Amino acid sequence: MSPSPELHVVESTDPLAVPRRVALVRPDTRPAVRRSDERYVMTFPHLIVREVILFQVVVIALSLAAFVFDAPLEGIANPIETPNPAKAPWYFLGLQELLHYFPPIVAGVLLPGLVVLSLAVIPYARINLTAGPLWSPGGRRLALALAAVTAALFILFGAFGCWPIAVPTLLTAGAMFAARGGAEGGRLRRALARVTLPEWIMTWFVVIATLLTVIGTFFRGPGWTLVWPWSGPI
Repeated sequence: MSPSPELHVVESTDPLAVPRRVALVRPDTRPAVRRSDERYVMTFPHLIVREVILFQVVVIALSLAAFVFDAPLEGIANPIETPNPAKAPWYFLGLQELLHYFPPIVAGVLLPGLVVLSLAVIPYARINLTAGPLWSPGGRRLALALAAVTAALFILFGAFGCWPIAVPTLLTAGAMFAARGGAEGGRLRRALARVTLPEWIMTWFVVIATLLTVIGTFFRGPGWTLVWPWSGPI
């Protein structure tokens, strides 16, 4: 049983004042606390558990693939006979492909350094803090800025003949501008209209990295010339 309410009476020293009831207080009650829904969750367990599960799934998939497919190992290395082409591991073939278009200092130091610097700086940029769509009503200044950046990148990479970067840059920008005002368009335009600026940047980066790796892996032959994958050993 909860304790009965207590009646608090305040006595005044003024002889003309009349005693009156001030408040009816329950001893078992506490002040109300305003509650608000949190927008964030803790890293553990909400994120860590999902990462551990995904890690186990990847390990199981790689183990099954190792049982089915043999590793593409070659013979013992011979320093007298250098293979043509001499290819780096697949995860470095994107950089090796860049060496075909740019000087070594640019492809091996400057561009990778800019990528790492961008990945470190972008999270601190005050852009799309609410993770909203890229385009807002109006957005003329943003459209002009994106057009200028796209044109500069296309001219820069086109001048070096690096079309595996120049063409995806142009296509990504075209998709970004197609999403402008697409909230009332078709299904595809509505989906593009919901994409945020960080997602567009990450998509552009992943497409370019994948394309450079695929070209360096399957479409480069002796002398680093372009060949078809089925035309012979690469």
